[in-house]
Amino acid sequence: MLPNVLILMCMLGLQLRHCSADLCNWTGSGFAAGVDSRIVLQVRLRCTEGSVMWVYPGQALRVVLEPNLSSARRTIVCIKPSPSLRGASVFIERAGELELLVTEGRRPRHQVYCFRADGPHRPAIYLQSGPQSDGAWSRRTMGFRYELLGNRSAAPNVGHRGLQTSCRPCNDTELLMAICNSDFVVRGHIKNVSHDSEHQTSLLEVSAVRVYWQRSGVFEHQAAAPGSPRSGHIHTLLQCHVKPGDGEFLFTGSEHFGEAWLGCAPRYKDFLSVYKTAWAARRNSCDFPLD
Repeated sequence: MLPNVLILMCMLGLQLRHCSADLCNWTGSGFAAGVDSRIVLQVRLRCTEGSVMWVYPGQALRVVLEPNLSSARRTIVCIKPSPSLRGASVFIERAGELELLVTEGRRPRHQVYCFRADGPHRPAIYLQSGPQSDGAWSRRTMGFRYELLGNRSAAPNVGHRGLQTSCRPCNDTELLMAICNSDFVVRGHIKNVSHDSEHQTSLLEVSAVRVYWQRSGVFEHQAAAPGSPRSGHIHTLLQCHVKPGDGEFLFTGSEHFGEAWLGCAPRYKDFLSVYKTAWAARRNSCDFPLD
């Protein structure tokens, strides 16, 4: 466990108020912790996504996520540890108690971890640096990227500490919601599927017929010309046993750390039938452009 929080400080001796700035990303040094091993350094971040980089990591770092939200509450936190996180432990804080998320000395099997942050307290993440065998300061940099998600977002399955996603087909209600709330909606074909047994994921290579919308540039033009075809990759779980198939699909899902994760993916002709039936009965959740 981490030592008691005796002193809350900013990096390099700055006043705490400077840590409460409206920041998404933070980079700081652990030299301040070398003065007193009881010190837990603290930083506060105000965005729904960003990164933390800890140079010369000292004893411990506490990161409090306090986003300025004007819409629905974000109740899911996902973090992606940096590859250099060896020799450190990551804890999450729930109701004043610490729970181990990533074990010191072990490389995480999955690179993304998600947890629920319900309750009155802001989510907090602790990084505890392991002791140096030679007594010298570590010259490495450790940290993580973070995202705060709403309940509508579909987080990928990222291990026993993650949030499970289902491999079952979406029902009509879920499908109609998916075309309204997903980070990407794309009609296209599955060109290829590759499998990663170590991370228990599959990667779909998709050739897009039409990109209705996407939050970022996951699906890009294959050539420099704007009218050229688009293609992209979508992640899903290995246990879903996705295989290449003929015909057009409507791919929906969420984006996490610049990667697309599969949500509902019906055949396009099946989606058309569901949508037209809902439109006739005025049960559609949002308008969708039909070709």
